[in-house]
Amino acid sequence: MKEEFLYYIWQYKLFSKKDLCTTENQQITIVMSGIQNKNAGPDFLNSQLKIDNQLWAGNVEMHVKSSDWYLHKHEEDVNFDGVILHVVWEHDAVVFMRDNKPLPTLELKSFVGNNLLLNYKSLICRQQSWILCENQIENVDKFLIDNWLERLYFERLEQKSIFIKELLQQTNDDFEAVLFQLIAKNFGLKVNGDSFLQLAKSIDFSILRKVSFDEQKLTALFFGQAGFLEKEVEDSYHQELKAEYEYLKYKYNLQPLFNKQFQFFRMRPHNFPTIRIAQLASLFFTHQNLFSKLMSITQKEELYKLFSFSIQEFWKTHFTFESVSKKSQKKLSKSFVDLILINTIIPLKFVYSQSRGEVVEESIIQLIQQGSSEKNSIISKFSELKVKSKNALESQALIELKNNYCTKKRCLQCAIGSSLLKKK
Repeated sequence: MKEEFLYYIWQYKLFSKKDLCTTENQQITIVMSGIQNKNAGPDFLNSQLKIDNQLWAGNVEMHVKSSDWYLHKHEEDVNFDGVILHVVWEHDAVVFMRDNKPLPTLELKSFVGNNLLLNYKSLICRQQSWILCENQIENVDKFLIDNWLERLYFERLEQKSIFIKELLQQTNDDFEAVLFQLIAKNFGLKVNGDSFLQLAKSIDFSILRKVSFDEQKLTALFFGQAGFLEKEVEDSYHQELKAEYEYLKYKYNLQPLFNKQFQFFRMRPHNFPTIRIAQLASLFFTHQNLFSKLMSITQKEELYKLFSFSIQEFWKTHFTFESVSKKSQKKLSKSFVDLILINTIIPLKFVYSQSRGEVVEESIIQLIQQGSSEKNSIISKFSELKVKSKNALESQALIELKNNYCTKKRCLQCAIGSSLLKKK
């Protein structure tokens, strides 16, 4: 038995209210169970109870055993002076208040049905399982799961918003600059994401605005800042970029990064940092007002068109500055654009709309549901459990469910876990 389960029982009143009484046979009527306190102090605040027809307003404290009150030294803490009821699973000691009167105590185990306890034990007490409800989840009502996944998706958006708001604070709320940083991070994928973010942060966005009309200058700026123009390469294109960057470096007092932080090892050539940097330059040259275009997009096909641009000719026959390869257009794949939609466009649109006081939940749902479901081990495992992801909203929500609920065993805060506990 855990205190968390007692909170759950109390909050949802999952006990018999008939003949509810204290350990001293005082009748209890719950007017308001109170608000759960996530901080230090009593577990439920602003409760209202009738004890023997006397109305009390105050707080409720919960423990597995009554003696835990003394174990936690609440008798020494004035924050617990306002407790009007001690809710415990097992009453093993009388707790006295400062006026030397016993604190009214409710022993819950006398009022909780066996069905709830059996459901709790079968769900929470399982060991060595991928998720605790893996043998039961396929029987949960689909409507309940769909609604829960939608809520989880917005929880995930809120988490992503924290990072975006930090970037906005660093850039004095320049949404265009933050878009550049986020897209750059996406272009680096998992392996080079942080390095690409540092590359974007090393360039004041006002400089990018000034040179974005010239693709050669923009490409030189990106490769120069990434440190790829530091060494000598016997290639005219590299030398042109190097000369261009030297001028920009002097003009804007730039400091390049150390290019060893960009990884090529075990990467597919199309994901080489050189290719992704070249694509990033072409993107911001092709769309110099990219932010406004992305914020107005409502259809995924519009996004695919926006990210369908031509890379510079040199990179159609190269994967690095040193080696020649078979000619290819090196276009961004739809799956890559889907990742940008999931990780950058929608989270940024969410934050941008919040900053303007706009409610855009419905339009965000419509847009994210157009995105393809991600493919990873979490989505595959849920699919084996008969919970299939049909689109990007559901795959993102399932990742949130696994990482922040299942792994942390937060079944009591999960709509799926709650429904399984309450089943007859």
